[in-house]
Amino acid sequence: MPHLPRPLSLALAAALALGTPFLHAEETPAAPAAETRGKPLLPLDELRTFAEVLDRIKAAYVEPVDDKTLLENAIKGMISNLDPHSAYLEPKEFLDLQESTSGEFGGLGIEVGMEDDQLKVVSPIDDTPAAKAGIEAGDLIVRIDDQPTKGMSMLEAVDKMRGKPGSKIELTLVREGGRPFDVRLTRAVIKVKSVKSQLLESGYGYLRITQFQVNSGEEVGKSLARLRQENGGQKLKGLVLDLRNNPGGVLQSAVEVSDHFLTKGLIVYTKGRIANSELRFSADPADASEGVPLVTLINGGSASAAEIVAGALQDHKRAVLMGTDTFGKGSVQTVLPLNNDRALKLTTALYFTPNGRSIQAQGIVPDIVVERARLTQDTQPEHLREADLAGHLGNGNGGPDKPSGKAGQEGKARPQDDDYQLSQALNLLKGLNLTRGQQQ
Repeated sequence: MPHLPRPLSLALAAALALGTPFLHAEETPAAPAAETRGKPLLPLDELRTFAEVLDRIKAAYVEPVDDKTLLENAIKGMISNLDPHSAYLEPKEFLDLQESTSGEFGGLGIEVGMEDDQLKVVSPIDDTPAAKAGIEAGDLIVRIDDQPTKGMSMLEAVDKMRGKPGSKIELTLVREGGRPFDVRLTRAVIKVKSVKSQLLESGYGYLRITQFQVNSGEEVGKSLARLRQENGGQKLKGLVLDLRNNPGGVLQSAVEVSDHFLTKGLIVYTKGRIANSELRFSADPADASEGVPLVTLINGGSASAAEIVAGALQDHKRAVLMGTDTFGKGSVQTVLPLNNDRALKLTTALYFTPNGRSIQAQGIVPDIVVERARLTQDTQPEHLREADLAGHLGNGNGGPDKPSGKAGQEGKARPQDDDYQLSQALNLLKGLNLTRGQQQ
């Protein structure tokens, strides 16, 4: 190779370190033969600028900076400016990512993203310090322990929020353009239970997926079988699938969950530039849900894999979607392991619903819009009833007495009692069953 000036030599070293074909000085970009292995060649002017900046920093910065630090910072800057979800993962960050997808990690239980250079809560995870403290999807985190988050990378923010279980942290939040307020939290070991289920009342089941982990598809299958068993072995009359504040997770799990409710057709497909990013997933004929009427709850905290499920069920008209618009993260990130226990989390594809809709930056629109609200019950004055009178006659058919007051009305609180969206979903299922019964 001919002798190169020092700045260009540094550029060559950087290009070789990145495994990128390098454009020799004697080659011209105009000639087709100037491409190496069919890939476009790196621009010389930009490489010279990079090398010059590297040299100036090493020579003039107020403190000495070694080549390793400068090159790692250059990689981080290159990746972070692609999109909010691509990242260069150092060993600790790579380990944290693996822990979060397996369902156990230390921290607060918040899924965050970047929006207009601001740190935004995508969703709090159920049964975590964040959820218990009342943090909501859409909240902006403006300070972490009095340190402004403006200009902080998402990985830096996540690293600051994670820590030793039992240690304290203070977040300053802004909600819906209001005044900042502080929330003090205690870090904990976050053990995320991916799937929860219960009967809302006889015949009507509730299935919540908090996050898509590697075993979520299997857990949903078990939960559907358990709900049938709890219903006396009878098929359910209706099911609410709750994907609210579900930040997403593993793509394959979203496909498996969708497949439990679909018997044929496309579930999702992806498009990207590299060959293995072109994927198509279809349903098999098995139907773990037994075709039960289905209402799926979504909101602004439903993202990524949750949107895949919602979009597939909506396109196949398998479920009625209720709630508010979803987050709109329609991209697929691939984790590419590097040497020295590092990895590259890189956006490699966009995913599309069966009807070809891209969710990216748009989200899924529900079939029925139901805003979040609080249920309150009016206090009614108590009236004397016949059953309260001494010596009253019994019911002629042998039915039980019903005196005034709350006697016999107290019972275990049900999820739908203080969740307006869930109560509306249950009401819709009952209406669907009533309509089906009339049609039969």
